[in-house]
Parts: sequence; structure tokens; C-alpha cells
Amino acid sequence: MSENTPGRDARLDNAKFILIALVVVGHAIEPLRDYGPASALYYWIYFFHMPAFIMISGYLSRSFDASSRRVEKLVVSLAVPYLVFWSIHQLIYGVERGGLPDSLSVLRPTWTLWFLVALFMWRLSVPVWQRLRWPVAIAVLISVFASTTDLGGGTLAMGRVLSFLPFFVLGLSLRREHFAHLDRVWVRVLSVAVLVSTAVLAVPISDRLSRDWLFWKDSLTDRDIDPIMPSMGIRLAFMGLALAMTIAMLALTPKRQMWITSLGAYTLFVYLGHSVALILLKATPWYEEVGGAVGLALSIGIGIGLTLLLCTPWARACLKWAVEPRLTWLLRGDAPAPRTTANREAAAGEVPADVTGVGSAPDRS
Repeated sequence: MSENTPGRDARLDNAKFILIALVVVGHAIEPLRDYGPASALYYWIYFFHMPAFIMISGYLSRSFDASSRRVEKLVVSLAVPYLVFWSIHQLIYGVERGGLPDSLSVLRPTWTLWFLVALFMWRLSVPVWQRLRWPVAIAVLISVFASTTDLGGGTLAMGRVLSFLPFFVLGLSLRREHFAHLDRVWVRVLSVAVLVSTAVLAVPISDRLSRDWLFWKDSLTDRDIDPIMPSMGIRLAFMGLALAMTIAMLALTPKRQMWITSLGAYTLFVYLGHSVALILLKATPWYEEVGGAVGLALSIGIGIGLTLLLCTPWARACLKWAVEPRLTWLLRGDAPAPRTTANREAAAGEVPADVTGVGSAPDRS
């Protein structure tokens, strides 16, 4: 546990800021796929950044008990922002293409919004996973076998919901004492080796393996490879790689309070806000004009700058209506649920109280 604000873990807040910066940088450099170093960096980031984010989200979801108050928070903090930003994305796409698409379904998330859909469903399933004896093993089996069937072509992001499920369930299964192992010297030394070796590994993989393997969204039956073997083996290998890199990143993340610690509470603003900014940027000739080392450096700078910008108080104030809407009038009142063990742990600081798991303001209600 951190030594700063009670109820929040500085290591996790630091990690969330680092990961959201990687999300934005990854999206910013994505159009530079033809430049080797940019492609290798993109692969390295995508090896682990979303699995790590999802595992932390799972850990921060331990106190979810499906009470009326928790469900209300879930709807207001995830479902409503999803609808708002889905509409904004579609409006920009419509202007760019000169009209609306033939199929306009709110059940098909636009670009980054798949994560809100997935987190909504994962959170609702928390009570189920907490009742199972071997939740992580079951989630791994679901993830692997789900990749061998058609998952609806992106409807409700079911491919990613099921593929990334083990990382969320693993997070649910973690306890505070597990993080203490990360402070051992040999773990940190090994973590450096893991991150360096995977950075080297990303160079040949970026030349030989399709990016589809990084996104965890499509069925393995859609590829020119046997969906059972070696496809399942590759999926498990990517799962193990993501887990190793996630552990390494957390081990090397400072657990003391830093200047980025407070920013880790606002990553939902960054996650949603940067998508609009980069959709607009990609609609300009910017990526046609820049390239090579200069383009990569500028794109990384844009990603980091955009991350910091969206964490500022004035940017959050501008986005608050969409990211943290107050629409409790939409939901009916209900009797408060009894305080469960998970609730008591959260109140005592055992479980960091974060409504979304991606970094909105802590739940103090």
C-alpha cells in the first residue's frame, strides 16, 4: 500500500498514468506503420499495455457487489460516456466520409470505446467470478476457446471481452500482499531483463507477425492459419508474454507518491478525450507530411503532450459533462444494499475505490 492518501495505492496510480501514456503514444504512432522503429515500438507497447490496464481494473473491481449504488455508478460512469463519445466519433466519421454508414449500430463500439463496453460487462460479472473455485483457469479456457469461433464481427466487442477476460479475472484474484513480492531485488532485476528482451523481440515480430495478434479481437478462424494449432499456442504465448511484461512494469513502477501519482486518478479523461483529438488529427494531412525518425519523435511528443494536457484541471472541466455526467435522474432510487466484506475492505483502504478501474475520480459516496 502507498504511504500517501488513504484508500489509494500510489504504485497503481503511477502505473495507470504510465499505461494511459502508452495507450495515447501507441495510437499516435499507429499510422507510421511503414517505418521500422515505429512499428517495433508499436508492437512492444501492444504486447502488454491493455492486459496490464485490464488486470489493474480487475483488482480495482474487487469491491463491486452489484448493489443498486454500484450499478448506478457503473451506468453513469461507463454506459453514458460510451453513448456520448460513440456519437461524437460517428459525427466526425460522418463528416469525414461525407455521410453516415449503411449500418449505424450503437452495439458496435467505435475505435477505443470497446474498453468501456468490456469493462461494463466484466464488472457486472464480478460476483460470479468471486464464487468460482478456479476463476483464472476457467477464464483462460474461455479466452482460448472463444478465439476459435465467430464472435459477431465486433458486436459489443465480444472478441475482446472474452479474449482479455483472464487478465481482468486475475486482477480480481489478487490481494495486496501479492504486490509485496514486486519489491524484491531479484524480481526487479528480472523485470528489467524482461522489458529489454521483449523490446528486442518486437523488432523481428513486427516484420513477421500480423498486427491482428496484438488486438485480441478477431476470431482465429478468419486467418490463414489453423485455428486450433498453432493458433491456440500463439494466443497462449501472447498471454504469457503480456503477463510477464505486466509484472515487470509493475515491479519497476515506483510505489512512492510522485508528480504523476495524482494524474493516475484521471486516466478516463485521457482515454476518452484523446480518441477525439487523434481522430481529428488523422483526418488531416499530418501523417502524410511527417515520417521517419522525425515523424516518430513528433508523434511520441504529441502523445505525451496530449496525455498531460487532458489531465489538466481546465481540460477535465471541459470534458466533465461527458466523462463524469450527473444523470442520476435517469435511474430510480432503491434501498441501499447491506455492507459486504468487499465494501468494508474498500472503506478501510484494502481495495482502492475506483468506479471504473481506468482512473476516474475515486468513489467516495
